[in-house]
Amino acid sequence: MDGIEFRILYTLQELHTPLVDGLMVFITSLGDHGWFWLLMGVLLFSFPRTRLLGGCMLVSIAAGFLLGNVLLKNMIARQRPCWLEPAVELLVRVPGDYSFPSGHSLVSFEGAVCIFLFNRKWGIPALMLAVLIAFSRLYLFVHFPTDVLAGSMMGTLIAWSVVSTAKRRRQNRDCIGEEPCQGGKPAE
Repeated sequence: MDGIEFRILYTLQELHTPLVDGLMVFITSLGDHGWFWLLMGVLLFSFPRTRLLGGCMLVSIAAGFLLGNVLLKNMIARQRPCWLEPAVELLVRVPGDYSFPSGHSLVSFEGAVCIFLFNRKWGIPALMLAVLIAFSRLYLFVHFPTDVLAGSMMGTLIAWSVVSTAKRRRQNRDCIGEEPCQGGKPAE
């Protein structure tokens, strides 16, 4: 499998231009330590109208960090392509943690999917950004395609689980009482 993945990464190396290089370095920086998505979650949590969305983003990011970055990365201990092929010139600092799953992809899809599940109009650009961040990890030769795929899938699943649970709890809270509920609101 590594042979196919390296071929994909080498093909992406042929796409390098100064303009795209600068763009990919900037895009990948938005996923560094999840700062962009954490900031977005905190901002959304700060307003009553978007508090539930912000809370879901923050819970998703925390769950993904524990599952992906703390548990799986250290348990699987997959080396990064840039460690195995040091001759490829990197445009970013060599990451010090393991490769699987991609933390940038994980946090980006957690944030973007949460936004999408609450508001499709905001969610589509958020998902586009998440895809670009995930792609940047391949372009910059710091992750294998399966790392990015796993991070993206895990982020999607975690966000969907958190948002589904939160919406169900909110619906149940709104339906407390003896009157039957219809569509999350007490029947009139």
